[in-house]
This record gives sequence, C-alpha cells and structure tokens, in this order.
Amino acid sequence: MHIGILQAGHTPPELVEARGDFDAMFADLLAGHGFRFTSWDVERMDFPEGVHAAEGWLITGSKHGAYEDHPFIPPLEAFVRRAHAARVPLAGICFGHQIVAQAMGGRVVKFPGGWSVGRRDYVTADGAPMALNAWHQDQVVEPPETARTILSNAFCTHAALAYPHALTVQPHPEFGNDLIGDYVATRRGTGTYPDALMEQAARDVGRPTDRRAFGDAIARFFLTGEVRLEAPHAA
Repeated sequence: MHIGILQAGHTPPELVEARGDFDAMFADLLAGHGFRFTSWDVERMDFPEGVHAAEGWLITGSKHGAYEDHPFIPPLEAFVRRAHAARVPLAGICFGHQIVAQAMGGRVVKFPGGWSVGRRDYVTADGAPMALNAWHQDQVVEPPETARTILSNAFCTHAALAYPHALTVQPHPEFGNDLIGDYVATRRGTGTYPDALMEQAARDVGRPTDRRAFGDAIARFFLTGEVRLEAPHAA
C-alpha cells in the first residue's frame, strides 16, 4: 500500500541528523506492514497532484498552529476535505490531528491550560490505559460532528479521534523516548516550558510507552479501515 506523508513541519535542525526527519520517523513506526512511502513538503507548498496520488495519507506534526495564517493551511484543509469525500484513508498526528478537525468543522485553540510535554497516560474509549509521548499546547476542544473521541485524559479530552475515513491523534506515537530526551535537553531553560513539566519529562524518558501499539493501530486502519486501540506497554 502506498502511503503519502504530508510534511507540515520538520525535526529541529539541531536534531535532524541524529534522529531523522518526521517522514523517516513514520516510516519506522509503520515498518513491517508492507507500506511504501512518498513525502510531500506541504509546509513549503509542495502538494500532491490529487488525493489519489497515494492510497492513504498521513499528516505530520508542525511548529505552526492550525488556526494561524500560513499559505499552506487553506490548501491543506481543502485536501483533507477532498480526501474524506473520496474515502481515501487519512491519518493525522499532533498538528495533523488538529488540521483534520479544523478542516471538518471542529475547533482548535491554544489551550489555556498550557503545555503537555513528555510521557502521558491516556484512556481509550473502552477504558484501557495507553501511554504516549506528547509535545503540544494547541489542542482540539470541539471535535467535528463526524468524529468520535477514542482516547483522552483530564488535560486533553479529545486526544484521538475516529472519523468515517480518518484516524487522528494529538500525542506523538512516532516520538521515541530518545527524541523526547533530546527535546528536553535542547529546550529546557528557554523560558517557553514550565520547569516542572520539563523535569518530569526528563524523569519519564526511561519509562515505556505504547507507541508501537498505536503504530499498529494506524497500520490496521490504513489496511482495513478498522479503528481499534490496544495498549500492551511495549516500548
């Protein structure tokens, strides 16, 4: 299956050589399922010819807000709506989660409760625990009518959404603990993030997450259309 990765952002320059760019992280997360990948740098206005240029689409994270005024935002929203209308499966992560919701009629804000940084515990719609790495302040506060919430916690009510033809998640299953450790090391003390959050994130770097389980859920969605979250704390 051919998956198109729509890059709405990039790994910070100081980390990209060691950790790879976002598209490489997703290729690793989804490895072993028979996918092949093509990337388009939509942040720099490099868009596919149409929604059938790949058999499924994945929108990455970004340093930008979905509600901000950037040239790539309107055409990306239009692409989301066309893909949904054509029933082409679409996954969105962090910014991707937000832009899909916004494009489909939901509301995204800079959350007044502040940042979510590092390993976070969530609960699936079936009541199962799931731990994933997060790095965000923006979040979806009003999902579209076509979406149902399938992952949440007290800080982020709509941490993952399932649509008829889309699966999106606010935290980052593609972020391994090593990358989170790098983010903490390079951003600690900059004044952007509360010290207590960064200290906790640093302490949690060694704890396991369910990133591989969520990667399997994304792969299953692409291959079968089924949304099912299973969380055996694996890696």
